[in-house]
Amino acid sequence: MSDKKKFGIWMDNYSAVIVGKDQPDDANYKVLGEVNSQGAPENSSEKNKNNHETALRLKFFKEITTHMQNAEQVHVTGTGQAQEQFIHFLADTPQFKNTQATECTSNKMSNEKLLEFLEGKLN
Repeated sequence: MSDKKKFGIWMDNYSAVIVGKDQPDDANYKVLGEVNSQGAPENSSEKNKNNHETALRLKFFKEITTHMQNAEQVHVTGTGQAQEQFIHFLADTPQFKNTQATECTSNKMSNEKLLEFLEGKLN
């Protein structure tokens, strides 16, 4: 199990911190990247606003996955519904359809605390 490519993510609707190892044989996890997304601008049309939000969410999720090449196991944590939506995105993406994904809820924390938290979940 320890040689699997494992990643951890803390995310909400507008930001994500991706944790993993540069090389599978590295001893410690580290922050591989941070991704931010802006919300959809105000729009008089509810339909257009929803379409814009969906497009921004997909772009946000795709940016996160650029840090997770060949992921075999992912643990997603954070606030709100973003984690569940991201796990569904992974399942619907051919490159990640066999990735084992787990989730839990947690508040925002410092990168050091996040590394400790996710290391416990991934080992």
